[in-house]
Amino acid sequence: MNPLLLGAAGRLRAVLPARADLRLMARNPRRDLLAGMTVAIVALPLALGFGVSSGLGAEAGLVTAVVAGALAAVFGGSNLQVSGPTGAMTVVLVPIVARFGPGGVLTVGLMAGVLLIALALLRAGRYMRYVPAPVVEGFTLGIACVIGLQQVPHALGVAVPEGEKVLPVAWRAVQAFAAAPNWSAVALSLGVAGVMLAGARWRPAVPFSIVAVVAATLAAQLLHLDAAATIGDLPAGLPAPSLAFLDVSALGSLLAPAVAVAALAALESLLSATVADGMTVGQRHDPDRELFGQGVANLAAPLFGGIPATAAIARTAVNVRSGASSRLAALTHAAVLAAVVFAAAPLVSAIPLAALAGVLLATAVRMVEVGALRAMARATRSDAAVLVLTAAATLVLDLVYAVIIGLVVAGALALRAVAAQARLDEVGLRPDLPGGHSDEEHALLAEHIVAYRIDGPLFFAAAHRFLLELSEVSDVRVVILRMSRVTTVDATGALVLKDVVEKLNRRGIAVLASGIRPGQRQALESVGALALLRHEGREYATTPEAIEGARRHLEHAGLLPARHHPLPAPRPHRIRKAPR
Repeated sequence: MNPLLLGAAGRLRAVLPARADLRLMARNPRRDLLAGMTVAIVALPLALGFGVSSGLGAEAGLVTAVVAGALAAVFGGSNLQVSGPTGAMTVVLVPIVARFGPGGVLTVGLMAGVLLIALALLRAGRYMRYVPAPVVEGFTLGIACVIGLQQVPHALGVAVPEGEKVLPVAWRAVQAFAAAPNWSAVALSLGVAGVMLAGARWRPAVPFSIVAVVAATLAAQLLHLDAAATIGDLPAGLPAPSLAFLDVSALGSLLAPAVAVAALAALESLLSATVADGMTVGQRHDPDRELFGQGVANLAAPLFGGIPATAAIARTAVNVRSGASSRLAALTHAAVLAAVVFAAAPLVSAIPLAALAGVLLATAVRMVEVGALRAMARATRSDAAVLVLTAAATLVLDLVYAVIIGLVVAGALALRAVAAQARLDEVGLRPDLPGGHSDEEHALLAEHIVAYRIDGPLFFAAAHRFLLELSEVSDVRVVILRMSRVTTVDATGALVLKDVVEKLNRRGIAVLASGIRPGQRQALESVGALALLRHEGREYATTPEAIEGARRHLEHAGLLPARHHPLPAPRPHRIRKAPR
């Protein structure tokens, strides 16, 4: 068979479910079933709230929790992950719904699913480790702010103003509330949020979200509170899969949002899986398989009227704390929510939107880890700047741009720090002088020879500084570059080194190099810098040999007296070719 086909088949097998998953599910089913039911109780109000926030309604959130939750549990790369609608994803979806409607969401979900599966087959999951912690923390802080601002209209009991940007929409909602205050809605939302936040501190294992929502719903019904709208009628069952809303004509316009959804699903899911691993002993997720599972989930959920999904850190954490040990817990969570869709739709439809707004307000508050933010802010100024910039970009722009900006700024600051560590130091000759030399001979050598030691990377961010320093060398006839401590050389560094050698040679100053490592030779060879040094035998293995070569150069130029008994001339450094 074609090797390419064999490789593709091997990659596909690596991301598909294995028998070991079934064996693990049968090990402790009772504990997994109880954990799954606990997660379902926590996930129900969140699924309803995120469905409403997305603009497609509470039923879209429930469908997503059922379909995506089950498929991601089966095909995902973590035994403990729980997937469904999340606040971060609704932030991306709101402008898509406003501009393209349900058809745009279906199209974006399908395209994002394909992209995630492609990333899994390309084994891109391992690159998650390169996302800096300040970018993740800033991203999370920005999402929390956006989720909180999205709840302002429902929390105030006013109609949701038109618009895509959360800040102006929230401001217009405040203005509408000021014109016609609805204090019962405010009381319900703040009451639910307060119960959840206080309960989480008092009894973290108790699902206070469902307790608060039930209490708010009963209060609104018994006291006939004017708490704005309720969820409304829900379909009693899952809709049949359909492509009726697929918007093929908008594929080009929806490509960028699809990339945003796929990037967000990958980032949040892999981050959640890493958090789950850290909360347990012996659990390790497969990042590529996790991307594959999220891709399958995002292909299927929109077909049933759902929204794109991702793994949820909050629900995954509840799953782990409840004692889950296998995928059976996440599957149980999806089954319980499906039972709610079929059996309790009329009861769910009476929940006030203000109560769900309170759930999401509390969720946004709990997303912010004050300790982690304080630690990042105190670490370095660069970390603090990246965190603040990423959070602000998340709030003002969108999530993908925020992550890109955060990564670019973090990378630029890291390069600046690395470049600052690179040094060019002038060093004395006496410790490296070969043989015995009198003080008079040493003074003559020091008068005509200068040695520089390069420490750290010789790359584009630091190379031009070296060029300026070396170009100012004067009143000597030989420059020795000690390169044994150079950690890396890129093309820019090699070109700058070649430029320095040529400029000094034109001024009558010979340049010798010592200690060039094998790993640095390719870059130096590719731009001709190594050939320039070798042309007159000016590359040496060690600094003493280079000093001896410099002395011979000065003797030949008549600047030093010839020795009566010269030492054997060291051979210029040569690299032996390995036998073929």
